[in-house]
Amino acid sequence: MTAAALTTGDPSGSPEHAPAGAPAQAGSRIRSLRRLPPTVWLSLAVLLLVLAFSLAPGLFTSADPAVGVPDRKFTPPGWQYLLGTDHLGRDLLSRIIHGSASSMTSALIAVAIGVLVGGAIGLVAGYAGGWADAVLGRLVDVLLAIPSFLLAVIVVTALGYDTRNAAIATGVSAVAVFARLMRAEVLRVRTSVFIEAARLNGGSGAYILIRHVLPNAVRPVLSLAVLQFGLAILTIAGLAFLGYGDPPPASDWGLLVADGREHLLHAPWLVIAPGLVIAIVVLSVSRLSRFIDTERNR
Repeated sequence: MTAAALTTGDPSGSPEHAPAGAPAQAGSRIRSLRRLPPTVWLSLAVLLLVLAFSLAPGLFTSADPAVGVPDRKFTPPGWQYLLGTDHLGRDLLSRIIHGSASSMTSALIAVAIGVLVGGAIGLVAGYAGGWADAVLGRLVDVLLAIPSFLLAVIVVTALGYDTRNAAIATGVSAVAVFARLMRAEVLRVRTSVFIEAARLNGGSGAYILIRHVLPNAVRPVLSLAVLQFGLAILTIAGLAFLGYGDPPPASDWGLLVADGREHLLHAPWLVIAPGLVIAIVVLSVSRLSRFIDTERNR
């Protein structure tokens, strides 16, 4: 092939034809989205709806979640009150919608603490090795030796009974899980050929750690973070159920279940409705986590 062909006549060698693969890649992404399982689409729809509840509850209900009509207490689900009312005549649907903001925000805070703190511990332990790995490894072993829910109860008891403290406690209980996974991924990545090449090119330890090790080790951690988000919702709901969250008239999902258990026999919807919401959201998050993990391992 001549130089003239390279510069004028050959499409494969011309820079003008280089972007031709972009539309094909976009079409491939669209086809991949169309092939998503129906359960994944359903899970996304559930999470988007709950997110909308959290950001703009006023768009979905006009009822005050803290004020009820005493004459309408224990009204069963119907057209006027889709999920019924509680012992003070408050609209249960409104309380669930307004409580989604607290539940989702607390779970996000818990996951963020687990990812940032646990990821940092695992990153340093796996890359530094030696005494740093030994000390941090023993710390992780101690955290893993304590059941996560019990550890959350201990932390929230020390910090005080509040939903934000419950979120912090849940995040602390998840640190060890993220630290162990990040350490394992760092140990796998740091022996790769491109890491050795970066060292030979004169890259500093901090540069290699941030530029090469972290991006290649963080993907499984992010997949775990999605799953941990659902577990955080369960843990925070459990803490609220036991009274470690915000006191009434707050409308955290776990607190709604706790309030409804006293009237389970004659008003079962007070427990069934918030319980189903928690279960559906957690199952949706779990389904997305499994899908992400499956696609990552392909």
